Amino acid sequence: MSSTVKLSVEDKDFLRILADFAFSNPFEKQSFELAYKIAGGSYSAGEELSRHVFESVKSIIDKVTANGRFNWKHFSGEDKELVRVALLHDSYYRCYAEFDHLIRHQTQDGYQETNVSFAKESLLILRKRGFSAADSLRYFSFYYQLRRAWYFINHGLIGQSNSMEVLRSHLWRSVFTSFPGLYEQIMWNRMEDFSTFLVGETGTGKGTAAAAIGLSGFIPFLEKKERFAESFFNNFIEINLSQFSEAIIESELFGHRKGAFTGAVDHHEGIFSRCSPHGSIFLDEIGDVSIPIQIKLLKVLEERTFTAVGGHEKLQFEGRIITATNKPFIELKQQKIFREDFYYRLCSNVIHVPTLRQQISEAPSTLIALLEHTIQRIIGAPLPFLLDQVLDILKKEVGKDYDWPGNVRELEQAVRSILLTKHYTRNRSEAVEYKLNFHQAIDSESLDAQKLVSVYCRILYEKYGTYEKVARITNLDPRTVKTHIAKA
Repeated sequence: MSSTVKLSVEDKDFLRILADFAFSNPFEKQSFELAYKIAGGSYSAGEELSRHVFESVKSIIDKVTANGRFNWKHFSGEDKELVRVALLHDSYYRCYAEFDHLIRHQTQDGYQETNVSFAKESLLILRKRGFSAADSLRYFSFYYQLRRAWYFINHGLIGQSNSMEVLRSHLWRSVFTSFPGLYEQIMWNRMEDFSTFLVGETGTGKGTAAAAIGLSGFIPFLEKKERFAESFFNNFIEINLSQFSEAIIESELFGHRKGAFTGAVDHHEGIFSRCSPHGSIFLDEIGDVSIPIQIKLLKVLEERTFTAVGGHEKLQFEGRIITATNKPFIELKQQKIFREDFYYRLCSNVIHVPTLRQQISEAPSTLIALLEHTIQRIIGAPLPFLLDQVLDILKKEVGKDYDWPGNVRELEQAVRSILLTKHYTRNRSEAVEYKLNFHQAIDSESLDAQKLVSVYCRILYEKYGTYEKVARITNLDPRTVKTHIAKA
């Protein structure tokens, strides 16, 4: 059927705004501005605003698809693309609440795959609207990805400070790029080539940010089995590299063959072998790995291949890599912690995770929001009276100007301590106290060389938590490090 159907100027203007909104980053101000234009008024952000947007879109779709003109292919030129996007947005809205329920259910069940009972109806709507069977499956999977990204970024990263808004926006772009129209058409299955590098102090929540990306990858829907190819929990693997000795890291990453070294009594699969084609690997404390490991990781990043320790076969890696470090980004380059080629391969997408003190300085309400979130996660329900008591205790015992050196992780431990003891002693962490005593000892010239090394080892141990990490930094044997820490 050749189409002579054309949109009116008014309808076209409306659908242009909708197209901009459909491809906007929901964590940026422009998205809300476009939503209000579509809804035709100011409404509370969230369910109310979404409902008014849907009603406005449904109204225009009913108008422009009257007299059986429901297939977007009955239009031509710009009209065709505008109606296509409008029908996709309308189809998305009709099933997003069910996707949210599915995500919450799967979050509770963990690794168990779940049948998607509403898939048949959603796919039928897409196909009736002119989308092919293959495209309908892709868009249905895309809807699932959109809802997971929203869920894990919005619910996992709490606070309304400017730095957190920037972080959430950046995480969304890390999943869908800054060109979502291009992502929707071409890049949805090509994101494995884009690594992300998270930088931030210990305890800031880099793991949560990494999970928000890793749990939001594209997972195809298997129509015959009425479920997605895998649970999103199965396709995110994380490993803290600082907890392993140099000899073990290579095996944990790439695996080893039987007999590759003393104690290798069987084959072992590393995390790169265990990661699914739709999955992501999170390498925490990447700044701790040696040059030989960096070379191997660079090969994975550039050629997508690796070899197990003691093996010769080239193995393929199809997932995505997310890395993190607590070292200042500029320090990585100035101190040449990374090989230059490895550094530049990682730094194409650097995300800075803000400290808690920065968030609170920008928006004091962040502390209340984080405490409320933490209490609900620990207790299982929101308890306003408990929040008030925790705030009162913190106000008395640490004061409003406390800088939270342990960041969000320390805040969580403060809540647990108050729940158990009704107290949280102002504690700048042992590392901070050692630093203060360290400077005082230097000023009084009371430190000998032995004590100097011991205190430095203790400061590093309080920061990183493992003897192996301190040993790598100080070039000492781990047993020597342990002896120094005991003397400090």
